[in-house]
Amino acid sequence: MAKVAFLGLGVMGYPMAGHLAAKGHDVTVYNRTTAKAEKWVGEHKGALALTPAAAADGQDIVFACVGNDDDLRQLTTGDDGAFSTMKSGAVFVDHTTASANVARELSAIADDAGFSFIDAPVSGGQAGAENGVLTVMCGGDADAYARVEPAIMCFAQASRLMGGAGAGQLTKMVNQICIAGLVQGLSEGINFAQQAGLDAKAVVDVISKGAAGSWQMANRGHTMVDDKFDFGFAVDWMRKDLGICIEEAGRNGADITVAKTVDGYYEEVQKMGGGRWDTSSLIRRLNKG
Repeated sequence: MAKVAFLGLGVMGYPMAGHLAAKGHDVTVYNRTTAKAEKWVGEHKGALALTPAAAADGQDIVFACVGNDDDLRQLTTGDDGAFSTMKSGAVFVDHTTASANVARELSAIADDAGFSFIDAPVSGGQAGAENGVLTVMCGGDADAYARVEPAIMCFAQASRLMGGAGAGQLTKMVNQICIAGLVQGLSEGINFAQQAGLDAKAVVDVISKGAAGSWQMANRGHTMVDDKFDFGFAVDWMRKDLGICIEEAGRNGADITVAKTVDGYYEEVQKMGGGRWDTSSLIRRLNKG
């Protein structure tokens, strides 16, 4: 069992840290809102730290899951940042969905300081975090990854090293590009079924057994028909992720026309008041009339 810290106890980090504790790891937690960390310690034992630096001090592995590039920089290299106390040979594992650039930047700083950095964004949403079945896409040094993989598997069903620093974030971008297209296609299909007078749930059930089947269809098809979106991965978060994809595509020259179009549709959903609705709420654009 390793001595670990977990920085950031949001809807993802809170249960992920809980799985580490449940599997016997000695876990120290930090959260910007201390009350959330106090609640976690009350449920899972472990220790509470008041700064990222204090949480990271002496740990073998430091996990993090925060909002964006700026949050991550503040957490690692800002005042009382975790990088100031990371011990030689330790590994910092970042589960934030962020840019490949910040991953490369922080990996270089870590290398110079004598510890390792793994970018490790996740897929599976809040339910995946709570049930310990996330998919983790990693970038960084192979030896460092091998040391942290057993701990990652405490809350994952699959984890893979995809390449050097930034490769995990690039893989997550592919994931989000694919999801955007799938959800839009599913929205149009269900709306078509409804306009045609079909039983949309029956349609989803039968076509999900064939080539059209997907995670989105299996897990969101019926709730889309029921017009229920007060759960899941928020539109605001998806737009943040797609913004990262669009920026990276501008650098590497990839054509992501569909993803850009769907990002515009999500902007329309935000204007409808749906920033916190699940991403499957794309169908409301089509049903609003």
